[in-house]
Amino acid sequence: MSDKNEYFIPINEVAKRLDVPAYTLRYWEKQFPSAVRPVTGAGNRRYYRNETVEKLETIKSLLYDKGMTIAGVKKILHNGTFKNEINDVKKPVKTGKKDVEISPLDMGDIDAAIKLLKQAKMFLD
Repeated sequence: MSDKNEYFIPINEVAKRLDVPAYTLRYWEKQFPSAVRPVTGAGNRRYYRNETVEKLETIKSLLYDKGMTIAGVKKILHNGTFKNEINDVKKPVKTGKKDVEISPLDMGDIDAAIKLLKQAKMFLD
């Protein structure tokens, strides 16, 4: 894995870091051109800056964890509230238990599990 202080990160490293295929990153470039602008090097290889990787992490969280659509993320980018979303993704959530924090990325999994449990309860009632 690349060092966080590295200025340009190749697309394959970003794909590993985000656990998505490289073609997904290229697709997001087309869908969110104002947020995702890689630098191209020799041979049209894509390289990302750290701030672009942070935006990609937020886009992934919004799409995969919060269940938003591409259109919904585009609306957030258009409204200018995307920076708030970046901060929300990075901010840990307090659980009430001492020394235990859950990241918002984990909260998406918890929310999905709660939704499934509610559906199961309705089915059983």
